[in-house]
Amino acid sequence: MKFEAVTIKDIAIALGLSTSTVSRALRDSYEISPATKKIVLEYAEQINYRPNPIALSLKEKRSHSIGVIVCEIANSFFSQAINGIESIAYSKGYNVIISQSHESYEREVIDLNYLASRSIDGLLISVSAETENFSHIQSLHDRGFPIVFFDRAVESIDTHKVIVDNNKGAFDATEHLIKSGYQRIANLAGSPHLSITKDRIKGYRNAIETNGLHYEEAYTQYCLHGGMVYEEVEKALDAMMALSNKPDAIVASADKLTTNCIRYFKSKNIRVPEDVALIGFSNLDIADLLSPSLSVVRQPAFAMGQIATELLLKMIESKRAVSEFENRVLPLEIMVRESSTPLK
Repeated sequence: MKFEAVTIKDIAIALGLSTSTVSRALRDSYEISPATKKIVLEYAEQINYRPNPIALSLKEKRSHSIGVIVCEIANSFFSQAINGIESIAYSKGYNVIISQSHESYEREVIDLNYLASRSIDGLLISVSAETENFSHIQSLHDRGFPIVFFDRAVESIDTHKVIVDNNKGAFDATEHLIKSGYQRIANLAGSPHLSITKDRIKGYRNAIETNGLHYEEAYTQYCLHGGMVYEEVEKALDAMMALSNKPDAIVASADKLTTNCIRYFKSKNIRVPEDVALIGFSNLDIADLLSPSLSVVRQPAFAMGQIATELLLKMIESKRAVSEFENRVLPLEIMVRESSTPLK
């Protein structure tokens, strides 16, 4: 049996009133007597009546919904960011529609077109690892559609961006390893064209050279899908560990890269930190429970989601076109644990 939502017309027939009277009563209009309002509201509550969101959006020219596109909800960073997004959106009366790109450009385009066709009021997006052509986002932005980037931003599109200090995070993580006695430090990086990858490589290389070590190109290996494809991580680490002067420590530049490093080391019986030390960007909540406990660069994902949502809602609710945008850079936290224990 097909589900059919209760309508104003159904309430009007049941109560013997006109649809216009019921509509005004539900809107608490001064034109309707308190007694009639009471009857209508009580009956509406009794039958669990809810206004049709599509009809309301047509009338108000606003759906009170925002779209979110991330690579993967299961990623601990993005799940925490989504919690931050929802905490603000729901408190302001907005629904949240979430889509996953799975690090695919084609999937991202499909997600964006779907969300835009559902009449969302604005979009929060962290671009996929495969995305190099941003025309699908640019065309929406050019038409005045509210868009805010978080984590993975597109530099060429002028709108609000909420990111972390990736350069400093990678610098501090690398310098921590150097000060712990490690000399041959490798960098397991994500997609080479992502802004976060470029910034993290810059910070890593800067720390190497600032501390008097020699930067080796072979010590940086890229994984196009940011760790979502284990075979890419395995191939990159195989290349590192096959070097004649193989690394004694690794900085992993993304959540999935970090966890897949651990998986690789266990499969190869490589001891951490005895054979190779590890520190990685990760918001994994059980990092301190692993054996050995994992040193991480932790990002303020929840706060990032909150700030990005606040900026988006300001754009949506502004009565004038927004032409001045913010680039928020949030600090990171280095959490040192057993996986990067200083050399003896």
